[in-house]
Amino acid sequence: MIAFCLAFVLARPAGAHAADYDPLRVDKSQVVKTIDLRLHDTKRNRDVPILFYLPNGDKPAPVVFFSHGLGGARTGNEFLGVHLAKRGYVAVFLQHPGSDDSVWRGAPLRDRLASMKKAASAQNLSLRIADVSFVIDELANLNGDLGKGIAGRMDLKRIGMSGHSFGAVTSEAVSGESFPGVGQSLTDSRIKAAIMYSPSTPKSADPAKAFGNVKLPWLLMTGTKDQSPINDTDVANRLSVFPALPVGDKFELVLENAEHSAFTDRALPGDREPRNPNHHRAILGISTAFWDAYLKQDKAAAKWLKGDGPKSILEPKDRWQKK
Repeated sequence: MIAFCLAFVLARPAGAHAADYDPLRVDKSQVVKTIDLRLHDTKRNRDVPILFYLPNGDKPAPVVFFSHGLGGARTGNEFLGVHLAKRGYVAVFLQHPGSDDSVWRGAPLRDRLASMKKAASAQNLSLRIADVSFVIDELANLNGDLGKGIAGRMDLKRIGMSGHSFGAVTSEAVSGESFPGVGQSLTDSRIKAAIMYSPSTPKSADPAKAFGNVKLPWLLMTGTKDQSPINDTDVANRLSVFPALPVGDKFELVLENAEHSAFTDRALPGDREPRNPNHHRAILGISTAFWDAYLKQDKAAAKWLKGDGPKSILEPKDRWQKK
């Protein structure tokens, strides 16, 4: 699937904007190096596996985190990690024990849905939020550790956060969401921008109160059929996030006929729509332009993102808006 998506990206023209800026352009010959590590948080006695996708060269590069969905793993969404690395980012894919693939692996098929629903808990969200801050702390140590092969590779003043589904909820929590009744902000000030694939609003909270004070640049991506049986999240819930955000560097992409799995590597049980290769093309292009604009401060990327650039890689019924 990854090779097909990249071939599709490179085979199709990016439109009139390609002469100035093309977020889909990559070097096909570039080999992306990966490093798989397991970090131990002594305070919580918790291991956090992470997978790095590294760009070519030896200069410090911006860092983009990715948090997997419920039942996922750090090895998922490889198409994103590979593209980010080829565009000059260090991609750091986290794995969250307790809400990763250990939830369903080995369980009888009849019990898997119930196990997944049980794992979609406030406790696991709290663990995930702490995982993010812990790994950011550890990156400073890894940046100076010659033995790990990534010394000096990360620009930790330019960090982006992203995630899919439960990973999107995690990303919302650490990048600006408000939690009434919680005594302190959960936002990590080291994060400069965030992308949520399949975002959602807490069902017990007013979207305006949850998202009305988000200060960071946010990009939301969902689909017209982006539903999840795990916590009964429907399309209306996902679409309620963007209207609640304040004006200023906020964006939303809604892909026509995209199901929940459109933002992952492969189809999920229960999918009804055939996979549309242009969905990955749109996801890669628009997310790259967003990171280029807000982590690299690339003016051409910002102009592309805020202008007609996204339309050049979207299909007629896809919806793109900004405020």
